[in-house]
Amino acid sequence: MRDRAPAGMEVSAGEYGFSVDYFRSMLQAGAVDVLQADATRCGISGFLTAAALCEAFHVPLSSHCAPSLHIPLCCAAPTARHLEYFHDHVRIERMLFDGVVEPAHGELVP
Repeated sequence: MRDRAPAGMEVSAGEYGFSVDYFRSMLQAGAVDVLQADATRCGISGFLTAAALCEAFHVPLSSHCAPSLHIPLCCAAPTARHLEYFHDHVRIERMLFDGVVEPAHGELVP
C-alpha cells in the first residue's frame, strides 16, 4: 500500500493491534510510515511498548482516539507525532470524565 500512496502521503495503521508481535511485524515489514496504537486495545504497557518499538525502528507513533487516555501516554513517548481526535469521541468523554482537555490552537496541552 505504501508503494501506491500518492507522493507525500504517509500510511498509518495499527490501531486494532493488541500485541507486541503485531506491532513488531508491521514495523519489520515496513508496512507503515506512522504506527498507530490504541491503549484501549493494547493497554497502557502495550502502547508504551509500541512507542519503544517505534523508537527502535525510527518510525513515528500516533495514538488512536480516546484523547483523555492518550495525552499522558503521548507525553511519555518520544516518538509520538500526533493524537487522533474525533469530536464525537470527545463528546462521549465529556459525559464520562471531568477535566477533559480542550484543544487550543489545534493542540491538546496536558
